[in-house]
Amino acid sequence: MMAEQNFSYWERQTFLGYYDVVIVGGGIVGLSAAIYTRQLRPTARVCVLERDLLPNGASTKNAGFACFGSISELLAQEQKSGTAALLRVVQARWDGLARLRGLLGDEVSGYEGVGGFELFRPEDRAMAERSRAHIDYYNQLLAPIIGAERIFRDATSQISTMGLAGVEAMLENAAEGSLHTGRMMEALLRRAWQAGVTVLHGCPVEAIDGADAEVRVQTTAGPIGAGQVLLATNAFTQQFFPTLDVVPGRGQVLVTEPIANLRLRGTFHYDEGYYYFRHVGNRVLLGGGRNLDFATETTTQPGLTSRVQEQLEHLLTTVILPGQRLRIDYRWSGVMAFGEELEPIIEEVEPRIFVAARCNGMGVAMGTGSGYCAARLMC
Repeated sequence: MMAEQNFSYWERQTFLGYYDVVIVGGGIVGLSAAIYTRQLRPTARVCVLERDLLPNGASTKNAGFACFGSISELLAQEQKSGTAALLRVVQARWDGLARLRGLLGDEVSGYEGVGGFELFRPEDRAMAERSRAHIDYYNQLLAPIIGAERIFRDATSQISTMGLAGVEAMLENAAEGSLHTGRMMEALLRRAWQAGVTVLHGCPVEAIDGADAEVRVQTTAGPIGAGQVLLATNAFTQQFFPTLDVVPGRGQVLVTEPIANLRLRGTFHYDEGYYYFRHVGNRVLLGGGRNLDFATETTTQPGLTSRVQEQLEHLLTTVILPGQRLRIDYRWSGVMAFGEELEPIIEEVEPRIFVAARCNGMGVAMGTGSGYCAARLMC
């Protein structure tokens, strides 16, 4: 109660009053949805509420991969969900990346079309052979979406030039790239304010009640009224709607010290994508290891575990930069969301309350997660 009394008349009238649209979550989906909502509804009052100083999910904690799928991933997704669902997701990811690049510009977001590489160990030989056999199939299937005929190719001959060890085969996706996550999010924040969106950090939402004529968003700063609410909280959405098919998955990441004459260039997927690494300037970023302990890593809590961090360091010194002793300068974790279905959840869960969840991946976030939500919020 004291927190409510500490706000001035000006603060309550300007920042904590009524909004046409309140978006909970200041990550990629939340900010981009706010920007597009203002484009579609120029007179609407739009507010983004972020509980932390920076987004606490994965938007500023991801690895900066601009990817839409390696061949083994596409095979698994097509087998599980069917060709039509796979094509819808790839289309959303690709359109979303194009939308992001058009909105921010490649120089601002740090986008580089460096390509994506899938690595196969000797024990992955059967998967490598199956994936290699589907190169032509996925080149033809995805060509209308990507706009190129030669998306995938066998890049095994490049393994030695990159200095990798313990890798028997490597396939390249030439249409993938990388981003500077921090610069991208900073640019989205600037664009949101320029578009007339109010962004409030350090404002956790405790409850959402849509029973009255307007949706009541209860925050630690007091109640905020809204005509419509979008939950762009991804893995944290079950806090509000526990029955949704949203399962959190924590990803742990490290970044090395600067490395002289680093030969790596590109984004890399290893061990069925459970590990991923890339160059960040003259450093190596490496993350993953969730498969070592699914029970522990199925959490929304930030944190690092010795088991995962030790395995990441082992891969670093035996596969990525074999034989080198490296200092680790940065370690962190982020939280993604998963579910039984391939496609994200984008729906109206209660009257005037919308959810965008399981929007992992840059393209899904910007494509379906923002543009579609903005269109729905016009209703």
